[in-house]
Amino acid sequence: MLRPWPAEDGLLARLRLVGGRLSAASLARLLDASAEFSDGCVHLTTRANLQLRGLPGRDGRLDPAVVAAIEATGLLPSRSHELIRNILVSPQTGHAGGRVDLRPVAERLDALLCADSRLARLPGRFLFVLDDGRGDLIDRTADTGLVALSDTEAQLRVGESWGAVLNLADAAERVAAVAAAFQAARGDGPDAPWHIRELSGPLAPAVTADARLPGPSGPLPYGPVPGGTHVPVPDGVLTAAFGRTLLDAAELVVTPWHGIFVPA
Repeated sequence: MLRPWPAEDGLLARLRLVGGRLSAASLARLLDASAEFSDGCVHLTTRANLQLRGLPGRDGRLDPAVVAAIEATGLLPSRSHELIRNILVSPQTGHAGGRVDLRPVAERLDALLCADSRLARLPGRFLFVLDDGRGDLIDRTADTGLVALSDTEAQLRVGESWGAVLNLADAAERVAAVAAAFQAARGDGPDAPWHIRELSGPLAPAVTADARLPGPSGPLPYGPVPGGTHVPVPDGVLTAAFGRTLLDAAELVVTPWHGIFVPA
């Protein structure tokens, strides 16, 4: 929101959702903001985030009225760290399946990132991926994150390698520490790497993949699924009419497959 992209139809701004979680109240306010300032739609990304297109502004900045409308949705909790809050989580976690509910870990990780001034300088493409052991995100390219091995343990991801097996009680701290180590290693120059895999040397010694790691389960299918319904959003474009049919749900989870999981 504070560094919008200049597209042909106006400024494009992205909102990060931790684990894709979105309240109906926030969606309603966002649809209202889009109707007033954008194309009336909300666009879903493959990182389970949201975008608004065609926004007014000048000199690469959004009009203050747009920023105020977006902040009123509750989806802009940190102006300083908004660019780096890229936390992808198994969409069904805590609702059905998986080895553990990773929502508390994701929330703790987000709080740790926002509390560390150094991490505000992470690249906007740096991605955290948390798989709750069902395998839906294990094959997703990540900078760091984890895969649950049980309801108490997970294996750390460090770039393209596996890290230590850790206790889920301090998993958020360990993942945030990887991000901090990367920021220290990359520096701040114009040629600084954007991803851990781009560093000249390993960030940490590689560890053998744990035998308990799941195989890839593939994307969540559309339609009725354990714990709710995965509603497809064609081309990732959530129209106002379609979006308002979802506002009776207690909770919504945007998925990285151009869909919205609606828990039962």
